[in-house]
Amino acid sequence: MELRQLRYFVAVAEARNFTRASEQLHIAQPPLSRQIQMLETELGVALLLRNSRSVRLTEAGRVFYEQALRALAHIEQMKTVAQQVGANQQRRLCIGFVPSALYGGLPLLIRKLRQRFPDIDLHMLELSTSLQQVSALQSGRIDIGVGRIRSADQSVERIVLGEEKLVLAAPASHALGSADSPVSLQALAGQRLIVYPQEPRPSFADHVVSLLRDHSVRVKETIEVRELQTALGLVAAEGGVSLIPSSARIRTDVVYREVKEERATSPIILIHRLADTSWYIEPVLQLSREVFAEAALDGDRP
Repeated sequence: MELRQLRYFVAVAEARNFTRASEQLHIAQPPLSRQIQMLETELGVALLLRNSRSVRLTEAGRVFYEQALRALAHIEQMKTVAQQVGANQQRRLCIGFVPSALYGGLPLLIRKLRQRFPDIDLHMLELSTSLQQVSALQSGRIDIGVGRIRSADQSVERIVLGEEKLVLAAPASHALGSADSPVSLQALAGQRLIVYPQEPRPSFADHVVSLLRDHSVRVKETIEVRELQTALGLVAAEGGVSLIPSSARIRTDVVYREVKEERATSPIILIHRLADTSWYIEPVLQLSREVFAEAALDGDRP
């Protein structure tokens, strides 16, 4: 079994199409097909179900795909560590984050990390969703992720740093924007709801929609936009209402009301590779807990 065969198989499994995979890998389709067939022959099992338009993973293929991702991620991590040691840059750290984390405690965490470890080579990488962070961890692009969606991926360790209360953003002219007292989710029934991000999914948008579904709240219309700033811009333009994390109250021409329901929260979640014993794990966990406790995730603005 060759390393390139693992990479080829992962590309085909993710593209679900040999033609697209060969384009991404910059190789011709026939040699790509041959390498996958050689891999299946060596394993003695079929990994893919093929038809004229697409391919699907067999059950064996699904398991092998998950293991291949971990193996490739481990190899990338080995390369990165070796390169850092060779360049005398052992204290390198890359943190992936969802944009909404910047309105909470993440900037303070980064400042404290720089103060505590002034010699580290610290990088930040914006990733639209928490699930993208899992993929980036597996590939070695990031070392730590800070997001809002609970991933079930067993290749990562997940630590919930806190639960941030959600608030309702409404136009001042709207019936729901005429008071500053806490509002129930039931008040959103029949309203035009603006959610973000539009893609990729699942995301914070799915978290909000699921929360309303759990409370049997049916909105009139759901409008999906790409980012928080767009959602609040549409709210200000009287295009609807939106549920956002408490720390993300970034416009002054919008009314914000706390939500009554205790479960109306958004978690702040830190993830790292399973069984990662790198130098940064314990310091980052300790500082993260301190920072997000200071950020008052019980609903107050940090």
